[in-house]
Amino acid sequence: MRRAVRVVVAGGVAALFAAGCGSAPSPGPVSPAAPTAAPETKATCEAVGEAYTKNIGPFAEALTAMVQPNATAASRATAQRKLRALADSLRGATQSSGDARLRSDGKQAADQLQARSADAKFFGTIKTTHDVDTVLGPSLKQWLSPVTHHCS
Repeated sequence: MRRAVRVVVAGGVAALFAAGCGSAPSPGPVSPAAPTAAPETKATCEAVGEAYTKNIGPFAEALTAMVQPNATAASRATAQRKLRALADSLRGATQSSGDARLRSDGKQAADQLQARSADAKFFGTIKTTHDVDTVLGPSLKQWLSPVTHHCS
């Protein structure tokens, strides 16, 4: 189960970062010769993808351990630390971007993840593998949305 969740999540959202690396759709037509992203945006998106890839597996495993029948309070604390690590890594990946909007959106996403990591009530609602899937799917996608539109 852990491996399946990890693979699905790592493949799904990571694809958002790796696929376009800053080639978000533009409002108007783009000439074929025009670059799709500024080099600093591409580099930042690659760093965001690396931050995500490095941290999502441990977070998914910690959540999965948290809903096991033999789970302890320590398993919840571990999941919270892993989410905080993802927030810190995302913040680090975006804070030096040459794109001010990406820097701001990276801070916003990291702040959301940081706040959620400290929310004991939120973690208290995660009781089943279905709840884990919801956190790792729609919730995580929503939390990362400020950055993903730059990098997909």
